[in-house]
Amino acid sequence: MAGRHLGPVIARWWKDHVAGHHEPAWGEGVAPRLCAIVRHGTAALLLELLLAVYPWGSFAALPIGIALGLAAAFTAHQILRGLGLPRWIGWSVALIAFVALLSQAVGGLDPITAVLERIGINIGRRRLSVLTVITMMLTVVVLFAIVRLANRVIAHWIARTGSLDATQKLLAQKLISIFVVIAAFFFGIDLLGIDLTTFAVFSGALGLAVGFGLQKTVGNLIAGIILLMDRSIKPGDVIVVGQEAGRVNRIGVRAVSIITRDGKEHLIPNENLMTQEVENWSFSDRNVRVRIPVGVPYECDLRVAQQLMLQAARESPRVLNSPKPNVWLTSYGDYAVEHEILAWISDPEGGVGNVRSDVLNRLWWLLKDNGIDIPVPRRDIRIIERREPPDREI
Repeated sequence: MAGRHLGPVIARWWKDHVAGHHEPAWGEGVAPRLCAIVRHGTAALLLELLLAVYPWGSFAALPIGIALGLAAAFTAHQILRGLGLPRWIGWSVALIAFVALLSQAVGGLDPITAVLERIGINIGRRRLSVLTVITMMLTVVVLFAIVRLANRVIAHWIARTGSLDATQKLLAQKLISIFVVIAAFFFGIDLLGIDLTTFAVFSGALGLAVGFGLQKTVGNLIAGIILLMDRSIKPGDVIVVGQEAGRVNRIGVRAVSIITRDGKEHLIPNENLMTQEVENWSFSDRNVRVRIPVGVPYECDLRVAQQLMLQAARESPRVLNSPKPNVWLTSYGDYAVEHEILAWISDPEGGVGNVRSDVLNRLWWLLKDNGIDIPVPRRDIRIIERREPPDREI
């Protein structure tokens, strides 16, 4: 009854407050499993209460313990698989939960923990036993699942905040994710009882490694945070780096993802965007001017040719009426009068090459209809005949 009636209600709440509707992320895998999670979890809770309210004997507690272990194992497996953990981790945790609850139901965990503690080796002043390894594995898995769940809930909560723009939301998500991971790390260290003084040598070696080998990685991390803070580059901006122009898809911890018009995704290190010159076509204004060079013959009427250039630009669907397009005469070339059509667009993420192609195609037919030819280079070749002088007699 709980799985049938309460499960769909919790699944709808999960989709609205955790998984979201627009991202095919790992959180979406929990919602289809919530009915099973509620069903097995409710069964495990009721069986645990049944064991606690009456002093059952060993034989009577055995079937209850088996049912309790199976219910808890299926619950753990469904939760871990829904959070995106590998299948083998889910089944491993499920097996440990089954054995632990069954042992607790029929006689307690002390005999099993004593056996697992005896199997191990001594490393210096510490003993590494099977029980220690299992405890560490369970702690890491549980903390990892909690971190993923916390990051997903926080990301969805930040995405629903209307007072922040896209860049501020992304920066907040990155900083909070880093904070959650650090907090989980220190909580796990304290939970496992590891003395932090043992990391003194490790921290010194880590600092030395950062100074020599990881300085680029740390530099890219800091550069990414600075890019998000000063908002000079935002997801959705159209930028030019070197000879490549593309739309910023994502600003990550290490690199910025840029998708070009060819469908290629370039990963540019954050540090390069901080130190190199970058053109941002949509930083303060999304209007971009496109320059289209055109040459017309000297024999044509320039006024008519320039009007046709303006007409071709105005008829192009992506060219804006305000600012209006313009035509400049730039130079008197060797065989043509050189012009530039200046057209404005407001959607640079759609590319500029297709705008240039559309305007030139329209101008081609307009010039043809008005009897104006496209100039081509002309060369005059003169052939001079040279006669050899007669041989002189000696």
